[in-house]
Formats: sequence, C-alpha cells, structure tokens
Amino acid sequence: MSAGQGDAVASREDGDREAAVPLAPARRIAERVLSCPDVAGLSRGPFGAVATYLPGDLVPGVAVRDDVIEVHVVARYGRPLPEVAELIRDAIGDLAAGRRMDVAIAGLVTSDGRK
Repeated sequence: MSAGQGDAVASREDGDREAAVPLAPARRIAERVLSCPDVAGLSRGPFGAVATYLPGDLVPGVAVRDDVIEVHVVARYGRPLPEVAELIRDAIGDLAAGRRMDVAIAGLVTSDGRK
C-alpha cells in the first residue's frame, strides 16, 4: 500500500509483519465520523486496541489497515443503529480507498449525556 502525495507514513508492528499506515487519512476519517450528528464520540473498543498510532500521538477509535478501516463510535440514542453505521460509511467512503469499512457501535448516550 502506498501513501498519497503529502501523506506521512509510519510503520507499526502487527504480529510478525510490519505494515505501512497512512497517517493523514486516519485523522480525516476521525473528523468526518465526529461530524456525523448521531455520533457522540469515538471509542478505542473494549481492550483499547482500536486506534491508529502516530509518532507521539494516536487517533482513537479509527484503525486504518491494509484491507479494512475499523471505526468504533459512541452513538446518540434515537436513530436506528444500522442507519447510524450507514451514515458513517457514507461520510468516510471516499477516504476508504477501496477498503472494507467496519463500523461498530461501542456505546450509546442519551440527549442528556447519560450512558
């Protein structure tokens, strides 16, 4: 996988293989996901493993891999969850570069912020 012009690339250890991870797309994906009105926030998942690691930083809730983009969110209560996932896929589809987009709803919050 190659990075686009202007995209920084970092390597991460993934078991026994090393993969190149484009840095800028993970941030753009996170921004787009957070701009969805039914998304209250991003989640690192049950074991904190869903993130893209950057030099000195990370993008929680977004894991960009060679063949898949994994996004974990906390949704606002109200809209059916399959619709929320579809809206997120629509928001990031042009950034996926042909990768499958897996969206997980990790939690819900009500309009008054209660979980």
